[in-house]
Amino acid sequence: MKLIPVLLACAALLSAQTPHPKLVLTIVADQFRYDYLTRFRSEYKGGLARMLEQGAVFTSAHYEHFPTVTAVGHSTILSGAMPSVSGIVGNEWYDRESGKTVESITDFKETTLAAPNRRAASPRRFLVSTVADELKMAGRRSKAIGISIKDRSAILTVGRMADGAYWFDRDTGNFVSSTYYFPELPEWVSSFNTARSVDRFLGKEWTPVSKVQDAAPATLFGKLPAARGRAYYSALLNSSWGNEILVDFAERAIDAEKLGAGPGTDVLSISFSSNDDIGHDVGPDAPEVRDVSIVTDRQLQRLFDFLDRRIGMANVLVVFTADHGVAPVPEFNRQRRMPGGRIVEAAVLKTAEDAISAKYGPAQWVAGKSGPAPFLDHALIRAKGLDLGEVQNVAAEAVRALPAVSRVYTREQLKQGLTGDDIIARRVRNGFHYQRASDLFIIASPYWIFDDKAEDTGASHGSPYNYDSHVPVILMGPGIRPGSYPGRIAVNDIAPTLGAILRIATPSGCAGRVLTEALHP
Repeated sequence: MKLIPVLLACAALLSAQTPHPKLVLTIVADQFRYDYLTRFRSEYKGGLARMLEQGAVFTSAHYEHFPTVTAVGHSTILSGAMPSVSGIVGNEWYDRESGKTVESITDFKETTLAAPNRRAASPRRFLVSTVADELKMAGRRSKAIGISIKDRSAILTVGRMADGAYWFDRDTGNFVSSTYYFPELPEWVSSFNTARSVDRFLGKEWTPVSKVQDAAPATLFGKLPAARGRAYYSALLNSSWGNEILVDFAERAIDAEKLGAGPGTDVLSISFSSNDDIGHDVGPDAPEVRDVSIVTDRQLQRLFDFLDRRIGMANVLVVFTADHGVAPVPEFNRQRRMPGGRIVEAAVLKTAEDAISAKYGPAQWVAGKSGPAPFLDHALIRAKGLDLGEVQNVAAEAVRALPAVSRVYTREQLKQGLTGDDIIARRVRNGFHYQRASDLFIIASPYWIFDDKAEDTGASHGSPYNYDSHVPVILMGPGIRPGSYPGRIAVNDIAPTLGAILRIATPSGCAGRVLTEALHP
């Protein structure tokens, strides 16, 4: 028993030796596959290079859920929760109660500030806490701010108790927010919008920063529109300069909100969305993806230098990750003698409905959808005295017979745990939330993607395969032991690791573990 006081004293000493970070800076590079760290490593000289040299680099970090999309990924990073618990099961889903398709952050009770005609948003559909929430509940007098081009990325990373989340409106060129956080925009945000720094790229020509020849041809480089408006702002966000305006805004937020200068540990989350805009258009093998990755490295160095001048980087705990990866462009993949193709979502939904109609009679059996996944009309099925599981099986059999469909799980299968236990099945189960689930979970064959039309172009993501699940995880700063860590981890492990460093409760729905191998002493 005498050993216990000694151990407690040692723990207290180690705790005292680890400086408490003033700021947790979470950087999410949207659609940044892990291999972008290695493929472009020789051209990184800035912030990414610094993290690779001074941080704990986890080389086999994966998302352990399906689908691998923006809302689900961002909701996982600082909560550690699977969608089966967090309730964020996709970018959008069919809400059976309202009979409407809703987005992960749709909130009909709120208003978008500085763009009142836009759909309103809040984190109310997010059912669990985040690291930022736990800091606040611990009474640490912390501030939490989320910033992104996308609303869901700004909102879901920081959680329900954040002091503000800000995103970019492509029509006005303004950063906007929601009345969920405050009745009107803070003065510093309005001043930033009035200054129009986002317009400094009008008419500028986007040219590649690298001379390396990539496998796929370039298609996006060129001049941006010379007049303000949606065309210019969309083109800006679809260039390597798109994230530049996020860094501008983040620097203003750091100064205005005095982040890292208060009595508690503050949280700032920035999601670099232009990487995703570009990646969808051209795919992971194109020179534009190399370009935006190299420019991201430079933008991160700019941000680190700014923080060093304000609060000192020694006081900043940095998290760098991505919300998902991406599959290659199918047509380009086939040129390399690899499989791939596009499955039209409407054809999948029609196949499911036609199969049910053929057996039970014509009706509008599909009430809503999320991508290719149908939400069946449960009230209609009950009214006809049919067994829901049997109706789902009829639809599943028909969809399973489609070319390039690898697996189909039904809602009833998942509810009863009848899925098997390989990695794909586990990831699907982790994405199953009973109240919000579709009736079918459909997995395409590797390298096949779901799309609106057969003639669509570009790349996509969402699958449980490694090219969509494998992302960077780098931790750098107080309490972190630098090095390369090859062991497999889950992105869910970030949240409890931060909780251990900050000495706060683990977020409520967290499924991860503390990455003790990367922690000091």
